[in-house]
Amino acid sequence: QVQLVESGGGLVQAGGSLRLSCAASGRTFSSYAMGWFRQAPGKEREFVAAISRGGTSTYYADSVNGRFTISRDNAKNTVYLQMNSLKPEDTAVYYCAARVSVMTTPVAYDYWGQGTQVTVSS
Repeated sequence: QVQLVESGGGLVQAGGSLRLSCAASGRTFSSYAMGWFRQAPGKEREFVAAISRGGTSTYYADSVNGRFTISRDNAKNTVYLQMNSLKPEDTAVYYCAARVSVMTTPVAYDYWGQGTQVTVSS
């Protein structure tokens, strides 16, 4: 079992930045690939970014590529999502998730956090 807790969400103006964190506890954090997903009201949960177990490979949705950066610190059992140049369409609840290898499909992930709200005002 892995427990995940997100933090760092909030209200920001368009063009601003936020850094999300996801702290993991339970089984060995470095055994899991990590993903960030988001869900806006009335929409399906969508892939944002993912990172391999060792942090050497990263993957991004086209909509955030070049603006968001995923990283992890296995010594701190934490994965991060640095979000720059935020747009109103980035408004959503952001979730971190874990599974044994990197995938971009939400249903493939085994463990999920409770989510953190990100609101970008225009």
